[in-house]
Formats: sequence, C-alpha cells, structure tokens
Amino acid sequence: MNKLKAAIPYLLSIVVATISTTATAAPRIIPKAPSVAATGYILMDFDSGRVITEGDSQKHLAPASLTKIMTSYAIFSELKQGNIQLSDEVTISKKAWKTGGSKMFIEVGKKIPVEALLRGMIISSGNDASVALAEHIGGAEETFAELMNQYAEILGMKNSHFKNATGMPAEGHYTSAEDMAILSQALIRDFPEYYPIYAEKEFVYGKELKSGKPIKQSNRNKLLWRDESVDGLKTGYTEAAGYCLVSSAKRDDMRLISAVLGTESTEARSRETQKLLNFGFRFYETHTITEPGEVLASPQVWKGEADTVSAGTTESLTITLGRNQFRDMKSDILITNQTLEAPIAEGEQLGVVTFTVDGKPVAETPLVALESVAEGGLWDNMMDSVELWFQ
Repeated sequence: MNKLKAAIPYLLSIVVATISTTATAAPRIIPKAPSVAATGYILMDFDSGRVITEGDSQKHLAPASLTKIMTSYAIFSELKQGNIQLSDEVTISKKAWKTGGSKMFIEVGKKIPVEALLRGMIISSGNDASVALAEHIGGAEETFAELMNQYAEILGMKNSHFKNATGMPAEGHYTSAEDMAILSQALIRDFPEYYPIYAEKEFVYGKELKSGKPIKQSNRNKLLWRDESVDGLKTGYTEAAGYCLVSSAKRDDMRLISAVLGTESTEARSRETQKLLNFGFRFYETHTITEPGEVLASPQVWKGEADTVSAGTTESLTITLGRNQFRDMKSDILITNQTLEAPIAEGEQLGVVTFTVDGKPVAETPLVALESVAEGGLWDNMMDSVELWFQ
C-alpha cells in the first residue's frame, strides 16, 4: 500500500447530515426567544445540556419548595445505595408534625413507610413529610441539609446552598434557575425508576377529622393536566421566592427542562413555562451524532502490523441545534500527528473531531484509537523508515 499520502496533513471534511434533494432548501429561520416574566429562568435540553435561552439564570434566589427536588435527589441516592428501603417505617417526630406550610397531614408518633412519605413530599409538597424523611436519614434536618449541599457540589451546582429540606425561608438558603435545571437533569438521568412519581397527579393519605373522608391532594403543577408531554417536576411558593416552577417535557425523542423562579402567580408560572417549552420544541432539535465505537476515520500507520487504525469516539456525542441546522453540519477530522507510528494503544488520542455549522464550531470531541496496533516486524520497520526518510 502506498503510504506517501501520509505526508499530507490529514484534514478531512465530511457532511454528516442528509442534504435535501430539493432545488431550494427550507430557510433556517429561528426567531428570538420569547420574553419571560420571571426573576430568573432557563430552558435546557436534557440530553445535550445545551442552554437554549436564559435570563439571570445564575442569580441567587429563594427556591421555596423547589428545594424538595434536592431533598428527593438525596433520598433517591440513599435508596439506590441500599442505605434505606421504601418499606422502612419512619416514626414521625413532633418537629415534623409541627412544620408549617403545605402538609401531608401526618400525625406525631405514627410510623409511616418511606414510600408514602416520598409521595407526600413530591406530590402534596408536604413540609412535614420532608422533615420526617430528613430526620430518618440524617438524624436531624440540619445534618441532612449538609448531605444536600454535598450532592449539590458533586453535581456542579455553584449557586446553591441549602439550610433545610423544605424550602422554608432561612438566611443563606438559595439556589438559581441554572442549578435547578442541572439538578433536574441529574435526577431524571440517575433515578429513572423514581422519577415517574413526579408525574402523578394526586395523592391520597389520611382522613378528614370531621367527615372521615380520605384527604386527596392534587399535584400543584398545572401543566400535568394541560400538556401531555410534561411529566414533572416541582412547584414552589413563598412570599420571598414568588411563584416558581421547574418542569420537564418529552416530545418524540427530545426532552427539555425549564425553570422559572419569581413569577407573580400560579397561572403566571405555568404560562411562562409553557411559553419556554413550546419555543424549544418548535425551533430546536437534538440528535446523537456519534456513537461509542463508531469508526470516523482510518488514518495511516507506520512501522506497524497493520497499515491503518480505526479511529472514533469512546462516548456518544449529543448536540442541540436550531431547526434545520443539522442538514448543513460538517465534521472536520484532524489527526494531530501526520505520521502515526506503531505501537498504538487502544484508547490513545489521535486527534479531534470538530463539528461546524456555517463554519462556526458547535461541538468538539477527542478522536481515539478504537483498536491497538502492535509494532511490525524488522522488514516492515526498515521499509517504512526508508520511505519516511525520503519524504
């Protein structure tokens, strides 16, 4: 095989999306994102992490009951690690019973399973259930709050600090719209077995004192009734926080996460969230453009048992672009060393793959060897050395 081509810089441009066969392609028109009446907001794609639009998304804001998303993340983590079980019975303390705000209506001294308390916290937004669970895991709510902060640090939530498990007003208790989106993304990704609780529309627990009828409470996320693609997450309200809503919706293969904090009413938080979700689904799309082990290039190898090596990526790469931009996306594959010499180890980085639209980079990922190439025999080494010398 002629290896003289190896001396030419290895730069390959390939079209990675299907080009329309029609004479005139549809224009790529993406309007400006809608204005959002909230103190802080964000719209993010779940799979790629692309922020489609935002406003003051890193501003420190009171989270109210959005706090319970982190509370549930910490509890789900304990369940996954086997430290607690859904069937564990939690003895309700006087502190949990007396906690103000929204309630699951649990009674002091009663023993209630973790699973029931979880639903009371997530669906009914019960502050009493939140405290009971926090005490069950941490011994004290303050200790559990430290656990919440440790998870926040692990997840990269740089603008959050939690002082309690409920979201009740407390000095130094804050979050941001961006952090709520990061947290929600992690919760959906890490705990698919528990996330469906957020889509449940009502929770029944206990009985009314006078009538003896079961107490049925509805999920405060109105979008669960209005938009069938919405399947979570959480509402919140305090006077300091205003009306807040973190939601996630999935249409076809695309999932979006929105967070709006500090709106003026329950209707406003639903309206502004719906506005964001509709915009994202209408004007953006998300696709996985590389898969682990997919061969993207086969560069020449010198002094090896093989003349080429299969190169690709070890992880999938998913990106979000504006409507119709994928059709014009190109990839530039650049091999760092123009004269690759064996031995080459599997997983060794050989270069980079840059994806562009209209000449502007939209994503980049390392290009690695998908296989090992051992050093060739004495004759192959000698012949390749001579050819390289002449080049």
